[in-house]
Amino acid sequence: MDRGQISRYKSLDFFARQVVEGFITGRHRSPFHGFSVEFSDYRQYNTGESTKNIDWHLYGRTDRLYVKQFEEETNLRCQLLIDQSGSMLFPTERHGDIERPNKLTFAVYAAAVLIEILHRQRDAFGLSLFSGQIDQQTPCRSSSVHQQYLLGLLDKLLNTGETRQAASLQSNIPEALHLTAEQLHKRSLVVLFTDAFTNSATQTPSHSDTQEALFDALRHLRHNKHEVIIFHTYDFAHEVNLDYDPRPHLFIDLESGRQLKVQPEEVADNYRRQMTDLFATLRQRAMQYRIDYVPVDIAQGFHQILLPFLLKRSKI
Repeated sequence: MDRGQISRYKSLDFFARQVVEGFITGRHRSPFHGFSVEFSDYRQYNTGESTKNIDWHLYGRTDRLYVKQFEEETNLRCQLLIDQSGSMLFPTERHGDIERPNKLTFAVYAAAVLIEILHRQRDAFGLSLFSGQIDQQTPCRSSSVHQQYLLGLLDKLLNTGETRQAASLQSNIPEALHLTAEQLHKRSLVVLFTDAFTNSATQTPSHSDTQEALFDALRHLRHNKHEVIIFHTYDFAHEVNLDYDPRPHLFIDLESGRQLKVQPEEVADNYRRQMTDLFATLRQRAMQYRIDYVPVDIAQGFHQILLPFLLKRSKI
């Protein structure tokens, strides 16, 4: 690694720890409380707190109130999937910029944050990177060495963004999810970061066919008893609200290379209606299959992923 890579690798690790610690400190009650299953020790009961963990047998012997304390021991397995196709590089000029990230940069830092949480909880975690196929996949492990290995892979993804843009990697989200469903042999929590744009190199399906293929793959995961969270990453200002200067713009598909010159204000109303319908359909279909669907505006920070993830984890 050169000095730039080493610096960014360290900042990725540091950033993840800072986000997690800041989130915990900022909440009145730690989100990690209550996940424990193994008895550790006793402490004296404090007046006014919950009585649910009082050991009444010990009270009968000592005439004093003691509360059971527990260690955080879980066997949760979590596979993080990141869509690294061309469309995730939008906006391309912001790749690697943590202050104003593009979609792929946001997904990389978000994954690093979740890995930090999983490691603290002694959960097992793995990483899958995909575009038209699964490009990289690791097993689920819980060690510090594995955590650092995954952070290294994420840093490499940040460092090769320009190369990816030139390659115009096309996405095939359904294929990646089907492969994941077949390769995960133990029940797992699957966390997917994607913009939900698919542009397979082998076919050009209609919008409805694309959605059906996506949810057929998600059904496959659910059939295999996996829990699923979709973090739908998007740039609200540009991809949903079509917030551009009132002049002609040249739009380039980052996966197919197709170009379209258009005056944004002339198509804005119809475009926004279609995007609203898309989000509503994705949410409705996700609810149908008991999948957690979380729209994530990349301009709004990482709190958007932490609470939904912790709530999902607490239910498993």
